[in-house]
Amino acid sequence: MMPSEQPRSLNNPREDARHIKRSFTIVATFTALLWLIKTLEMTLGTNFVEYSIYPGQLSGLAGILWAPLIHSSFSHLFANTAPLLILGTVLLYGYPKSAKIVIPVVYFGTGLCVWLFARPAFHLGASGLTFGFMFFVFSIGVLRWDKRAIPLSMVVFFLYGGMIWGIFPNKPDISYESHLFGAIIGVVLAVLLRNYDPPPPRKRYSWEEDEENDLESDAEPPDNTL
Repeated sequence: MMPSEQPRSLNNPREDARHIKRSFTIVATFTALLWLIKTLEMTLGTNFVEYSIYPGQLSGLAGILWAPLIHSSFSHLFANTAPLLILGTVLLYGYPKSAKIVIPVVYFGTGLCVWLFARPAFHLGASGLTFGFMFFVFSIGVLRWDKRAIPLSMVVFFLYGGMIWGIFPNKPDISYESHLFGAIIGVVLAVLLRNYDPPPPRKRYSWEEDEENDLESDAEPPDNTL
């Protein structure tokens, strides 16, 4: 069943700006948490890798929850920061209803698939999220093909289209499985949720309104009263 929520207007720049700011704030807060966790780890002189996903072992199952929050190094976290901020903001801005499903499904679904099928190694980091978000936004743009979806899809492809190479086993120290499963889940969700968010309102031209008024006038019964 299609949701009854009214589409957000694309013709109100102030409303759009507020929504972009709100979306960015949510993603930036989560990203700041990642930096706080890494800073805490370094300050305490400990290693949180034990909380990451280790496939096939019960002790690694909890990593489904914790792995996206921890990173092997600051450079690892830095590499995920910009994509997470941009792709997360685009997702929340362009597809606010779908995002409530996409975020938890990509988060936990990617981790579960890694635990079930990945190589026996520690898997950690938020890159599964970024791949899920990128492939969702691009795929749903192709499927919906409306005036909001198309530019958002083009933007993420222009900025991060090269991420597609990350789903292949190019480097042994990178969890390509997280990238691959995040991407697959993103595409599947795009297919399932392609009509979940209401489409943007279509711009109406003055000649269309004139035609409708003419049709309404023709449809009115003649007044035969004396």
